[in-house]
Amino acid sequence: MPEKPKFINVRGNLLDISVPRVSGIINITPDSFYSGSRFMTEAEIVRTAFDMIVEGADIIDVGGYSSRPGAEDISEEEEKKRVLNAVKLISREMPEAIISVDTFRSEVAKEAVYDCGAGMINDITAGEADPRMYSVIESLNVPYVMMHMQGNPRTMQVNPVYDDVVADILRWFGDRTYRARAAGIRDIIVDPGFGFGKTISQNFKLLQKLGDFCITGLPLMVGLSRKSMIYKTLDISTEEALNGTTVLNTVALLNGADILRVHDVKEAVQAVRLVEKIKKSNDKQ
Repeated sequence: MPEKPKFINVRGNLLDISVPRVSGIINITPDSFYSGSRFMTEAEIVRTAFDMIVEGADIIDVGGYSSRPGAEDISEEEEKKRVLNAVKLISREMPEAIISVDTFRSEVAKEAVYDCGAGMINDITAGEADPRMYSVIESLNVPYVMMHMQGNPRTMQVNPVYDDVVADILRWFGDRTYRARAAGIRDIIVDPGFGFGKTISQNFKLLQKLGDFCITGLPLMVGLSRKSMIYKTLDISTEEALNGTTVLNTVALLNGADILRVHDVKEAVQAVRLVEKIKKSNDKQ
């Protein structure tokens, strides 16, 4: 089985991922599924990014296009207005921060990195929505998160079907990572896309078999934070789903997650510290 890299190169600085890292979510949208992640004013954006870094976030992930099921489509120009100013603000106030931009549009990615200070791109379509994305990422030379999604945000939860959800997604990643490597992309991170074109039972099977993704030899990002597999299973609201999120993040860490993408940074950092303590205790025996 190929060994995962221990570092990713972010604008010339190596981020050590031999210990799992935490990426805090900032949504510059009016309609993200969790209201606690929506930030629209400049003061809110800067304060939230600062608080996340103080709490231990290694990455700040900024998005301006809501990908919740049935979300409204917005233009590229509207996405730029939302995202680029936020990235500039965070980069100006916290120049050492690693900023990831959650976008599937290559022009948004290019401007966010070249002009605004972003250092990573997080693409929920893994290049399928924009055929120019791979060439742009190669020219930017930044880490690229490739997420799996069946369908698109408006159709993804309409009866998603797989022969075998884990095997099908692994085959899909084999194809996408081959294309990305052929395009010259160096630092690739894979994200199985919990909640993106998967039923609740399919999501739980993915989590149970998450260790199988080690076969890719690539760092693994996991985004479980406050998702429907938690709040629908427990019959609670998204606002009540923090405890369930921490439980599933812990399972993900035990099964090989390298980056947790979360709304609640402090609790995720605590989960990482405790799981690392368990791993180190096992190593000493």
